[in-house]
Amino acid sequence: MSQVRVLGELAVLDDVGPARRGRAYPAAGATSALLLPAAVLLGGLVLWPVLRTMHASVTTDGRWVGAAHFRTALAAPGTGAVVGRTVLWALLVPAVVTALGYLLAAASRRSQEGGLVRLILLVPVALPLVVTGVTFRLMYDPDPSRGLATLIATRLTGRPVEDAPQLLGPGMVTVALMSAFVWAWVGLAVLVFRSALDAVPPSLADAVRAYGGGRRHVLWDAQWRPLLLRTTAVVFALVAVGTSRTFDLILVMTPGSVRDEASVLALRIWQTSGGTTTGDGAALGVVWLVAVIGGIMVAALFVRQAWPPPRVEAAPEPAPVAPPRRVFRLLAAGAAIAWLVPLAVLVATSAHGRVDAAARGWWSAAPNGESYRNLVTGTELWRTLGFTLLLATAVTATVLVVALLAAYPLAWLTGPAAQATGLLLLAASVVPIQVIAGPVNEVLGLVLSSGTAQGLALVHIALGVPFAVLVLRNAFADLPVEQVRDARLGGRRWWHTLRRLARHNRSAVVAVSVLEFVQVWNDLVVGRLFGGPGASPLGPFLAEQTRSFVSNSGALAASSVLASVLPVVLVVLSRRHLVAGLVSGGVR
Repeated sequence: MSQVRVLGELAVLDDVGPARRGRAYPAAGATSALLLPAAVLLGGLVLWPVLRTMHASVTTDGRWVGAAHFRTALAAPGTGAVVGRTVLWALLVPAVVTALGYLLAAASRRSQEGGLVRLILLVPVALPLVVTGVTFRLMYDPDPSRGLATLIATRLTGRPVEDAPQLLGPGMVTVALMSAFVWAWVGLAVLVFRSALDAVPPSLADAVRAYGGGRRHVLWDAQWRPLLLRTTAVVFALVAVGTSRTFDLILVMTPGSVRDEASVLALRIWQTSGGTTTGDGAALGVVWLVAVIGGIMVAALFVRQAWPPPRVEAAPEPAPVAPPRRVFRLLAAGAAIAWLVPLAVLVATSAHGRVDAAARGWWSAAPNGESYRNLVTGTELWRTLGFTLLLATAVTATVLVVALLAAYPLAWLTGPAAQATGLLLLAASVVPIQVIAGPVNEVLGLVLSSGTAQGLALVHIALGVPFAVLVLRNAFADLPVEQVRDARLGGRRWWHTLRRLARHNRSAVVAVSVLEFVQVWNDLVVGRLFGGPGASPLGPFLAEQTRSFVSNSGALAASSVLASVLPVVLVVLSRRHLVAGLVSGGVR
């Protein structure tokens, strides 16, 4: 950009050149300063810990041992079953969530009750996985007088009460855990597929029918090939990464006697090394890390597209689409009712006192609200909620600022540099924290001290920055050239331009903010690994109460309900921004 005098007046010449992105990027010096906070966080708390873990996996006290730790770790009793169970989670659960998400998105589309169905399916997405684990453990309680699902299974199978099916027993515990995870994640898949279905031009289906295509051809040529195939790959990859973090569910939902039969790598690594770096634990961590990053990279390459993304012209108003057939509408209504049952069990249990909830099912006694009265008059829960609120707010604000600063210069990269940056950010965003917990504790010991609120916040910030930068970078690059030019001309300094660009990307900013806040609020594993007596957030507080699950079920259910109100309200109120922000800033 240059300034010249034209007829005695100052004029601004916007040297945009080709319609790349309006040359809104800052100068080289400013770019280095903008990237520095994100680079320090990712380098010190993600990259170095990954390298340190890889080094520990092939050395002992600094001495090279090669693959010895890998052989020992993989030959340990039960490791083969753990790895196989992890693979099963990564393949079966994403397939089920993806298929159900598409079916329910199509079934709830263009119907009067469709909005209510999607709202019900969305609520579990916002719940902490600790709360999901508590909810399904209440449903699957081995005593039919307390567990609703156990009671129904007993009557359906015709068994006597003393021989009731053990849904959390060694043979069924993995299926029970998977059912809880599917319940928690299907709503997100429905929202993404609904957005994709709405973006499919109806004219494509008309063109296929005009050439003699039937219903099958319309589904494949007018929906799956142009858009839904890519959406399916993205949903599958997101859920597959989510299944690698089933630590919360397994720790809370499974009784200690069957935990080994449900264990996956997320739990085995925590059991092996905890918050330290050991050879065998590091070797298992490297195996898991390679599998997670390799899988997400394959998915990213499968859905790759040109960068910067081509400009999408404003689409005309879509033509009216016929509502789904009655059978599909009944399917959507039935799913909504089924998804409400666990929520109803949690709320009903929370309305009973300690003795009633422990002795019999919620349907056997009138609610008395004793658990809520005890919690409201106490101080422990409120102190924990207050600390978690401050932690989540501070982390979210910091992540947003750091991500905006880094996304601004990265959005204007083109070609291989842009693709490589996106893949690196994607890889950093899926690194499991259990794998790098030991080296992260070492870093915290140098700059702060482990177990403090500052250290806990720093870890959350480092883990949240990669995904936030990725979403905002892609959203900035999606902006039309005219908006970028207007922001550049209207801003006297780069920060004015950045502020204007962020205003144009309000949905992406809201999506990043809400997702980061909910992630910190709902967290268990980071708080468990890096928290301390003065830094105990909500997740570890709830998990600690599950040690005496039956006798404490009433208070635990009430605490879970109170802990879920804020994230549910945030996700429900911002659901349109969430979908729009993630779609506009989607992985490319």
